[in-house]
Amino acid sequence: MTEDLTPVIAASTRWLLTAYPAPGGALSRALAEAQARQAVTLAAALRYPTDLDVQLLHLLAPSGSHRLDRLTGCEPQPGDTDWRTWIDETVVSWAACLLADPALAAHAADQALAVSGHHAAEGLRRLTDPGERDTQAVPLLRHPDLLENVAGLHRSQLIELLTLDSADLP
Repeated sequence: MTEDLTPVIAASTRWLLTAYPAPGGALSRALAEAQARQAVTLAAALRYPTDLDVQLLHLLAPSGSHRLDRLTGCEPQPGDTDWRTWIDETVVSWAACLLADPALAAHAADQALAVSGHHAAEGLRRLTDPGERDTQAVPLLRHPDLLENVAGLHRSQLIELLTLDSADLP
């Protein structure tokens, strides 16, 4: 995957971790960050599969966090707004869908690898097959009911994309 998605991945991951924080402890925070980053990276690979898509993203700019903040009540702190301009609402919504449903995440990873050749779809075990410790570390970040406001924003587009990609495979 092109490194040009790095700011979107970093900002979108940070937003998810701010909106759905892990319980105390360094290990829980590290596991939460790993899972959120894997979900956001996969979502970004699906959303921007080509270099041209990434270039258009940089030309038009991501959507920012305004709508997501309103939906979750996650108000930015003073001086905490610059990174929020790099948040892509669709990427965050798709990442929420993937976090809430490991089976969907596994299917999405297979599609991203098979159709677009993105290597971002490799090494996503914490996302696609979370262990007990992974699940315990992120009770808010993987809770389908808590994620629904965000996941529901663009879920139908993700499902449509994955269905279309599945139909294109031999």
